[in-house]
Amino acid sequence: RVIEGGQTMNPSASDIATAVQKINAEHVFVFPNNKNIILAAEQAAELCEDKKIFVVPSTSVPQGISAMLCYEADIDAKTLAENMQEAMQAVQTVSVTFAVRETTIGEQQIQKGDILGMLEDDIAVVGKDIAQTTKDTLAKAVTEDSEIITIYYGAEVSEEDASALSEEIEATYPDCEIDLQVGGQPLYYYIISVE
Repeated sequence: RVIEGGQTMNPSASDIATAVQKINAEHVFVFPNNKNIILAAEQAAELCEDKKIFVVPSTSVPQGISAMLCYEADIDAKTLAENMQEAMQAVQTVSVTFAVRETTIGEQQIQKGDILGMLEDDIAVVGKDIAQTTKDTLAKAVTEDSEIITIYYGAEVSEEDASALSEEIEATYPDCEIDLQVGGQPLYYYIISVE
Protein backbone atom coordinates (compact mmCIF):
# COMPACT_ATOMS: atom_id res chain seq x y z
CA ARG A 1 0.00 0.00 0.00
CA VAL A 2 1.10 3.54 -0.71
CA ILE A 3 0.09 6.32 1.66
CA GLU A 4 -0.10 9.69 -0.06
CA GLY A 5 1.94 12.44 1.53
CA GLY A 6 4.47 15.10 0.73
CA GLN A 7 5.94 18.27 2.11
CA THR A 8 3.59 19.56 4.86
CA MET A 9 1.24 16.58 4.32
CA ASN A 10 2.91 13.94 6.45
CA PRO A 11 0.72 10.94 7.33
CA SER A 12 -0.03 10.34 11.01
CA ALA A 13 0.71 7.20 13.00
CA SER A 14 -3.00 6.41 12.74
CA ASP A 15 -2.92 6.73 8.93
CA ILE A 16 0.01 4.33 8.75
CA ALA A 17 -1.55 1.87 11.22
CA THR A 18 -4.82 1.86 9.24
CA ALA A 19 -2.94 1.06 6.02
CA VAL A 20 -0.97 -1.71 7.76
CA GLN A 21 -4.17 -3.30 9.10
CA LYS A 22 -5.49 -3.59 5.53
CA ILE A 23 -2.50 -5.71 4.49
CA ASN A 24 -3.10 -9.45 4.67
CA ALA A 25 0.28 -10.43 6.11
CA GLU A 26 1.81 -11.42 9.41
CA HIS A 27 4.94 -9.31 8.82
CA VAL A 28 4.74 -5.84 7.30
CA PHE A 29 7.63 -3.60 6.25
CA VAL A 30 7.05 0.16 6.40
CA PHE A 31 9.24 2.51 4.34
CA PRO A 32 8.71 6.13 5.51
CA ASN A 33 10.84 7.56 2.64
CA ASN A 34 11.07 10.83 4.58
CA LYS A 35 12.91 11.58 7.83
CA ASN A 36 9.83 13.42 9.15
CA ILE A 37 7.69 10.26 8.92
CA ILE A 38 9.99 7.77 10.67
CA LEU A 39 8.66 8.58 14.17
CA ALA A 40 5.03 8.24 13.03
CA ALA A 41 5.88 4.88 11.42
CA GLU A 42 7.48 3.67 14.66
CA GLN A 43 4.41 4.79 16.63
CA ALA A 44 2.15 2.99 14.12
CA ALA A 45 4.13 -0.21 14.72
CA GLU A 46 3.20 0.00 18.40
CA LEU A 47 -0.49 0.44 17.51
CA CYS A 48 -0.62 -2.75 15.42
CA GLU A 49 -0.54 -5.53 18.00
CA ASP A 50 -1.67 -8.37 15.72
CA LYS A 51 1.11 -7.92 13.13
CA LYS A 52 4.88 -7.70 13.34
CA ILE A 53 5.88 -4.34 11.86
CA PHE A 54 9.41 -3.61 10.67
CA VAL A 55 10.09 0.08 10.10
CA VAL A 56 12.92 0.39 7.58
CA PRO A 57 13.99 4.02 8.22
CA SER A 58 14.32 5.18 4.62
CA THR A 59 14.60 8.94 4.24
CA SER A 60 14.02 9.11 0.48
CA VAL A 61 12.14 7.22 -2.22
CA PRO A 62 15.40 5.94 -3.79
CA GLN A 63 16.41 4.47 -0.42
CA GLY A 64 12.99 2.81 -0.10
CA ILE A 65 13.21 1.33 -3.59
CA SER A 66 16.73 0.02 -2.98
CA ALA A 67 15.57 -1.59 0.27
CA MET A 68 12.52 -3.19 -1.37
CA LEU A 69 14.69 -4.73 -4.08
CA CYS A 70 16.30 -6.85 -1.32
CA TYR A 71 13.07 -8.77 -0.74
CA GLU A 72 13.47 -12.53 -0.79
CA ALA A 73 10.51 -14.70 0.24
CA ASP A 74 12.62 -17.43 1.84
CA ILE A 75 14.52 -15.15 4.28
CA ASP A 76 13.15 -14.58 7.79
CA ALA A 77 11.63 -11.13 8.30
CA LYS A 78 14.17 -9.87 10.86
CA THR A 79 17.15 -10.73 8.62
CA LEU A 80 15.32 -9.25 5.64
CA ALA A 81 14.80 -5.96 7.52
CA GLU A 82 18.52 -5.89 8.37
CA ASN A 83 19.45 -6.54 4.72
CA MET A 84 17.12 -3.73 3.63
CA GLN A 85 18.69 -1.26 6.05
CA GLU A 86 22.15 -2.21 4.84
CA ALA A 87 21.15 -1.81 1.16
CA MET A 88 19.75 1.66 1.62
CA GLN A 89 22.98 2.86 3.23
CA ALA A 90 24.65 2.51 -0.17
CA VAL A 91 22.23 5.01 -1.77
CA GLN A 92 22.93 8.71 -2.27
CA THR A 93 19.82 10.74 -3.13
CA VAL A 94 19.94 13.80 -5.37
CA SER A 95 16.78 15.87 -5.75
CA VAL A 96 16.25 18.98 -7.84
CA THR A 97 13.51 21.47 -7.02
CA PHE A 98 12.97 25.23 -6.89
CA ALA A 99 13.04 27.88 -4.18
CA VAL A 100 9.58 29.06 -3.15
CA ARG A 101 10.89 32.21 -1.43
CA GLU A 102 13.97 34.35 -1.01
CA THR A 103 16.26 33.22 1.81
CA THR A 104 19.84 33.06 3.01
CA ILE A 105 21.47 29.80 4.12
CA GLY A 106 24.97 30.30 5.46
CA GLU A 107 26.78 32.38 2.84
CA GLN A 108 24.32 31.34 0.13
CA GLN A 109 21.77 33.89 -1.14
CA ILE A 110 18.76 32.12 -2.64
CA GLN A 111 16.19 33.94 -4.77
CA LYS A 112 12.61 32.82 -5.31
CA GLY A 113 12.56 30.57 -8.39
CA ASP A 114 16.23 29.51 -8.13
CA ILE A 115 16.85 25.86 -8.94
CA LEU A 116 18.02 23.92 -5.86
CA GLY A 117 20.15 20.80 -6.10
CA MET A 118 19.81 18.79 -2.89
CA LEU A 119 22.20 16.06 -1.81
CA GLU A 120 20.31 14.08 0.82
CA ASP A 121 18.75 16.88 2.91
CA ASP A 122 21.31 19.59 2.20
CA ILE A 123 21.34 22.23 -0.50
CA ALA A 124 24.44 21.39 -2.54
CA VAL A 125 23.95 23.61 -5.61
CA VAL A 126 21.93 26.74 -6.37
CA GLY A 127 21.46 27.52 -10.05
CA LYS A 128 19.21 29.01 -12.70
CA ASP A 129 19.06 26.07 -15.14
CA ILE A 130 17.41 22.73 -14.26
CA ALA A 131 19.70 20.48 -16.33
CA GLN A 132 22.92 22.22 -15.29
CA THR A 133 21.96 22.27 -11.61
CA THR A 134 21.10 18.57 -11.83
CA LYS A 135 24.47 17.72 -13.41
CA ASP A 136 26.39 19.86 -10.90
CA THR A 137 24.61 18.23 -7.95
CA LEU A 138 25.06 14.75 -9.37
CA ALA A 139 28.80 15.41 -9.66
CA LYS A 140 28.89 15.81 -5.87
CA ALA A 141 27.14 12.45 -5.35
CA VAL A 142 28.93 10.16 -7.82
CA THR A 143 32.14 8.53 -6.60
CA GLU A 144 34.53 6.03 -8.16
CA ASP A 145 32.52 3.30 -6.39
CA SER A 146 29.19 4.36 -7.95
CA GLU A 147 27.71 1.78 -10.31
CA ILE A 148 24.05 2.66 -10.94
CA ILE A 149 22.38 6.04 -11.50
CA THR A 150 18.59 5.94 -11.63
CA ILE A 151 16.85 9.12 -12.78
CA TYR A 152 13.17 9.67 -11.91
CA TYR A 153 11.83 12.66 -13.77
CA GLY A 154 8.95 14.69 -12.41
CA ALA A 155 5.59 15.86 -13.66
CA GLU A 156 7.02 19.19 -14.87
CA VAL A 157 9.76 17.61 -17.02
CA SER A 158 9.17 16.45 -20.60
CA GLU A 159 10.32 13.01 -21.71
CA GLU A 160 12.48 14.72 -24.33
CA ASP A 161 14.30 16.87 -21.74
CA ALA A 162 14.74 13.90 -19.42
CA SER A 163 16.15 11.74 -22.23
CA ALA A 164 18.59 14.47 -23.26
CA LEU A 165 19.80 14.84 -19.67
CA SER A 166 20.10 11.07 -19.32
CA GLU A 167 22.30 10.91 -22.43
CA GLU A 168 24.58 13.65 -21.06
CA ILE A 169 24.87 11.83 -17.73
CA GLU A 170 25.65 8.58 -19.54
CA ALA A 171 28.43 10.31 -21.48
CA THR A 172 29.83 11.86 -18.29
CA TYR A 173 29.76 8.59 -16.30
CA PRO A 174 30.47 5.80 -18.83
CA ASP A 175 31.30 3.31 -16.06
CA CYS A 176 27.84 3.67 -14.49
CA GLU A 177 24.62 2.02 -15.61
CA ILE A 178 22.04 4.77 -16.26
CA ASP A 179 18.33 4.06 -15.83
CA LEU A 180 15.68 6.67 -16.75
CA GLN A 181 12.20 6.30 -15.23
CA VAL A 182 9.01 8.34 -15.21
CA GLY A 183 8.62 9.46 -11.59
CA GLY A 184 5.73 11.85 -12.14
CA GLN A 185 6.46 13.51 -8.81
CA PRO A 186 5.27 17.06 -8.17
CA LEU A 187 7.64 19.82 -6.97
CA TYR A 188 10.83 17.91 -7.83
CA TYR A 189 12.12 18.06 -11.40
CA TYR A 190 14.38 15.10 -10.74
CA ILE A 191 14.98 12.59 -7.98
CA ILE A 192 18.12 10.60 -8.64
CA SER A 193 19.45 7.51 -6.93
CA VAL A 194 23.21 6.92 -6.97
CA GLU A 195 24.34 3.47 -5.85
